Amino acid sequence: MATKILIPQLHPKDYEFPSPLDASDEGLLAWGGDLAPERLLRAYSEGIFPWFNEDDPLLWWSPNPRLILFPDAIKQSKSLLKSMKHFDIRYDTCFERVMRSCWQTRLAKGQKSWINEALIESFCALHVKGFAHSVETFFEGNLVGGLYGLYLGGMFCGESMFSIKTDASKSALVGLCRKVKSLGGDFIDCQLPTEHLKSLGAIERSREVFLKMTQETLNKNGLKEGTW
Repeated sequence: MATKILIPQLHPKDYEFPSPLDASDEGLLAWGGDLAPERLLRAYSEGIFPWFNEDDPLLWWSPNPRLILFPDAIKQSKSLLKSMKHFDIRYDTCFERVMRSCWQTRLAKGQKSWINEALIESFCALHVKGFAHSVETFFEGNLVGGLYGLYLGGMFCGESMFSIKTDASKSALVGLCRKVKSLGGDFIDCQLPTEHLKSLGAIERSREVFLKMTQETLNKNGLKEGTW
């Protein structure tokens, strides 16, 4: 007999979220609401993020376990370090272009994507406010890879990355680790566990431990906005 799970619906004018500890192990916590910049800031600061397909309602997640990466733990192979010599790593020079490239690259591969025009609009607004940032990989003057996310206090909340040239996204991740370390940041939230990110040094932590880490870094640093 199937068990029905009641998922709370968010109020359209209230940015309050249920406790992420109430989410299922898969991480589903709530649905509804909107993608307003203020709601996104509230969500990420509480260890919650939106993730949905085009035909789905707006879904909010806090999975267990969570994948994180400490800046000093990034694995840099000899071949990657060799590739990086040919790339130019930049920060915050073309945020919207990186976000759209993450979206379009997934669609070109036949993959579904949670990125849409509403999410791009909100993240671009957060970029202008100094919360959302991009790391870009250029080769011979052309954008060939990158990633974007939110930097809140000492935590970078990674959202998506793309690559159209070998090692371009890996190089952007190394660039991110160097930037977070230079800012005195604590860790990078990689959200969902993947073998690819684990091979680069990311590790799993229970949701409870991750949420404690999130609260500690925000209590220590606060929500820091600024340009990179």
